[in-house]
Amino acid sequence: MNLDFQWYQYALIVLVFIWSGFVRAGFGFGGALFTIPFLLLIHNDPLFFLPIISIHLLFFAGLTLFLSHWAAAVTVAVAETGEKQSESPQEAINWRFVRYALLIMLIPKLAGVVGLLILPSNLMNSIIFLLIAAYSITYIIGKPLQSNSRLLDTVFLILGAYISGTSLIGGPLVIAVAMRHIQAHEFRNTLYVLWFVLVGIKLFAFNLAGVDLQLMASLWLLPFAGIGHMIGQKFHQRLLQHSNARFYQILGWVLLSTSLIGLLQIVV
Repeated sequence: MNLDFQWYQYALIVLVFIWSGFVRAGFGFGGALFTIPFLLLIHNDPLFFLPIISIHLLFFAGLTLFLSHWAAAVTVAVAETGEKQSESPQEAINWRFVRYALLIMLIPKLAGVVGLLILPSNLMNSIIFLLIAAYSITYIIGKPLQSNSRLLDTVFLILGAYISGTSLIGGPLVIAVAMRHIQAHEFRNTLYVLWFVLVGIKLFAFNLAGVDLQLMASLWLLPFAGIGHMIGQKFHQRLLQHSNARFYQILGWVLLSTSLIGLLQIVV
C-alpha cells in the first residue's frame, strides 16, 4: 500500500478483507456494503478502497463462475454415465434477468461514478454511512426491501445502479428486484454476472479519470480475501438450506453501530 499506515491499521485492513471475501462468497453480494463502513473508520477515503474491492470482486466472481461452469459440466458427464447425481440443484445463471437489469442500470451507474469523482470526500462518506444505516435497520427489523411491481423494479434498479456507481453498496436495492425474478439456486451466480459487468464499467471509468487503481494493494490483499472466500463458500452451501434471519439481525446491529460511529467522526 502506498499510504503510511500504522501496523495496527494494516492488521485491521487484513481482517476486514478476510471478512469481505467471506461475505461476497457467502451471500453473493455485500463485499462492499458490509466492509466499506469498517474501512472508512480506518482511512476515510472511499476512492482508496473502492478500486481494491472492485478488483477483488472481478477476480472472485470470475473464479466462482468458472468453477460453477466446470462443476455443471462434470455433472452432465456423470449423468451420461448413468451414475447417481446429487439431489441439490446446480447453481445457474438467469441470463434473462441479467439483460433486463443491465438495460435499466447502465446509465445511472455511469452517473453514480461521476458523482463519486466530483463530490467532496466527507459528503461522500456521510452518504455512504447514512445509506448503510438505512439498510441495517431493514435487517434488524427483518423487513428487507422488496419489489412487487415493474414500476418498483425500475425505481430500485435505477437507485441501486446510481448508489453502486458512487459506493458499490447498491446491492440491497438490486436484490429486492432479483428476489422477484430468480430462484434460490440461480441467485448468487446471476448476481455475480451482474456485478462483474457493473464493476468492470466502474474500474474503466476510474482508469479514464486517472484514479489510482491500487493494483499492488489489491494483489497484496488478495490472499486474505481468498481465505474469507473459501470460508464463505462453505457457508453459502448452508445458506441454501437454512434460514439465517438471526445472523442478518446481528449483522444489522453491527452495521448500524459502525455507521453511527462513522457519522459521529465526520461531524466532530
